[in-house]
Amino acid sequence: MDNKEFAAALEKRTREFAVRIIRLSSKLPNTPEGRVIRNQITKSGTSIGANYREANRSRSKADFKNKIFICVSEASETQYWLEVVVEAKMLPWEQVKTEHEECGELLAIFTSISTKL
Repeated sequence: MDNKEFAAALEKRTREFAVRIIRLSSKLPNTPEGRVIRNQITKSGTSIGANYREANRSRSKADFKNKIFICVSEASETQYWLEVVVEAKMLPWEQVKTEHEECGELLAIFTSISTKL
């Protein structure tokens, strides 16, 4: 797989992850706390793909590097919120596990990319 194919596949993967996060967040309780976490996890979970898409259209290597570091940060934050959802007993682990694992894989990919810059 060349770089363009890899980039297109990763853009698709992060977009699909964003949709899954939106669907998961809609299952959170409609309480003040649930709404705060819904907002946080939706913002961070959808930001990963948006920033990666921007990275692929960056104007400089420095801009690309900055956007990739944002992807790392947003993936880490999303994983944090998924863990909070489970620990606060808002959703069971079984409902969060797939997204948590995918988020971990995305975090590893973006961390790997960032170390090569």
